[in-house]
Amino acid sequence: MTSTRPETPAIPNLEHLFVQALNQTPAPAPKLTAVPGPAAAPTALPVPSASALDGATPGTLPVGHEVITELRGRASVRIGEAAAAEAGMSDQDRRQRGQSIINEVVSQWATKYAATATPLSSAQEARLKKAVFDELFRAGRLQPLLDDPNVENIIINGDQVRVDYADRPSRRWDPVAANDKDLIGLINHISRMQGQGERALTPATPNLNMRLADGSRLAASAWVTPSPQVVIRRHRTRGQSLDDLVRWGTIDTTLAHFLRAAVKARQNIVVVGSQGVGKTSLLRAMAREIPRNERVGTLESEYELYLHEDPEGPEVVAYEGRESNGERGPDGKLQGELTLSDLFPQLLRMSLRRVMVGEVRSKEVVPMLHAMNEGEGGSMATLHARSPQLSIERLATLCLEAGIGMTEALAYRLIAQAINLVVYVRLVDETELVGPDGKTGRKHRFVSHVMEITGIGEGGRPSHQMVFAPRDEDGRREARAVPHGNISQGRLEDMVRAGLDRRILHNRWGTWGAPLNTVMPL
Repeated sequence: MTSTRPETPAIPNLEHLFVQALNQTPAPAPKLTAVPGPAAAPTALPVPSASALDGATPGTLPVGHEVITELRGRASVRIGEAAAAEAGMSDQDRRQRGQSIINEVVSQWATKYAATATPLSSAQEARLKKAVFDELFRAGRLQPLLDDPNVENIIINGDQVRVDYADRPSRRWDPVAANDKDLIGLINHISRMQGQGERALTPATPNLNMRLADGSRLAASAWVTPSPQVVIRRHRTRGQSLDDLVRWGTIDTTLAHFLRAAVKARQNIVVVGSQGVGKTSLLRAMAREIPRNERVGTLESEYELYLHEDPEGPEVVAYEGRESNGERGPDGKLQGELTLSDLFPQLLRMSLRRVMVGEVRSKEVVPMLHAMNEGEGGSMATLHARSPQLSIERLATLCLEAGIGMTEALAYRLIAQAINLVVYVRLVDETELVGPDGKTGRKHRFVSHVMEITGIGEGGRPSHQMVFAPRDEDGRREARAVPHGNISQGRLEDMVRAGLDRRILHNRWGTWGAPLNTVMPL
C-alpha cells in the first residue's frame, strides 16, 4: 500500500464540509473471512456474477465495489443539491432526505440491472441501499463491524484488519479502504459524522482520539507510523447492573452484596486490571448503586461511562477532555487542549458529593487523590495495573511523574489516606484453545481480588490485606474472588451500617455453584 501524505487542509464552512464528505471516494464492501494464521487479508473483493447473486449469504453485499462507487456518486450529487437548496436543513432532516434519494437511485439502478441480468431480491436491494447510506452518512465498510454486538475490538494496520470477538477467536477482515489516503479520509469522515469535526487526523495532528455514537472509543495515528494505525474498542454493554454482572459470571451474589454496601458506605474504590477486561463495565454497574439524589461528577478523556445518559443512575455532571488543534501558543502549550488535570479544578466547583474518573493515566492522579482525601468519600476510578498490589506502585509512579516535585514518601502517604478498596478484574482468553470435548474455549472475565488498603505500613508504603481472593484448599481451586474475612473493624462497621450482612464474609466459597469451567486449569 502506498502511503500518501496530504497537506493540512484549510477549514471550510459547514456546508462545504457536508458536500466534501458526500463526495469522498468510497471504499469497497467488506467480506468476513476466517484465516488460520497471520496471512494477509485479500486486497480486493471479486465482483460476483449474476448467477452468484441468488446464493449470496445473508448480510453479504450482492454487487462489487464499482457499483457502490457509482451509486454513491449519483446519490451524493443529488443530496448536495438538496442541501444547497435548503441551507437550514437539520442533520436529522438531511439524513432522512439522503435516505430517500438513495432509495430512488438504487431502485432505478436495480430496474436497469434486472433487464440484463438476474434481478436483485428485495433483501439484496435493501442491503445495497444500506451500504450506500453507510458510505455517505455512517462509517462505510466499518459499519457492519460496529453493528455486530459480538465485536470487541477492531484493529487496523493499513490494509490489514483484525477483529476480536467476545465469543470466538479473532478473525481477519478485508481492507476497509483502498489505500492509506482513503483510510485517513474514512477516519476524518467518521469524525465529522460523529459531530466531532474539531478532531481530525492531519499532518499537524497525527494522533486522533474520539468517541463514537455507540460509546466505542477510536484511536488513530498517521504520519508517525509506517501506515495508518486505527483501534476501535467497543463497549458492548451499557446500563448494566451488578445483578447483570452476576448473571455473566463476573461476580457472585456475595461479592455483589459487598460492593453494593461499599458504594453506599462511601468507600473510595479503584477498579484495576489490564486493557479490555471490563473495568469500565464494573465501574458503571457500581455507579448505579449511588443514590439517585446525589450529585456526581465524571471526568473522562472520551465519554465511556455515559452515566449522564443513564436514567437509573444519579445526577451527573459529565466532563470530557479536548484535544488540541495541533498548534502551540507562545508559552509552548498546545492550543485548545483541555486535559483531565485542567478540568479537575472546575469539576470540583460543581457542588459534587462524589467524583469518578474514567481512567487515571497521567497527572490527574494528584487532584483525584486529593479529592478522595478531602471530600465525603465514595469516589471511584479505573487504573491499568497487572495485579492489585502493583496498582499501588502504578499510582505512586503517576504521582512522581506529575511534575510537581512530589516525593515517593508523600505519594505513598497520599495513596494510603485516599483509597480504601482496590477491585481487580481478570481476563482469561481461551478462544484459541480446544478442550478434550472438542469445544473451543471462551473468554472469562471475573473479579479475582478485592484488596483493602489499611494505612501506612513498613517502609512507609501502604499496607493492605485481601478481603476477597482466590482460594485453593481441600482439593478445590476457585480462581474467582471468594471471601477471606480480612477487613478492618472500622470499615466493616461503616459497611454494616450501609446494609452489609457481615455473615457473608465467612462463606469460604462465596455463592459460586461450581468451579470455573476452563480449558486449562487456572
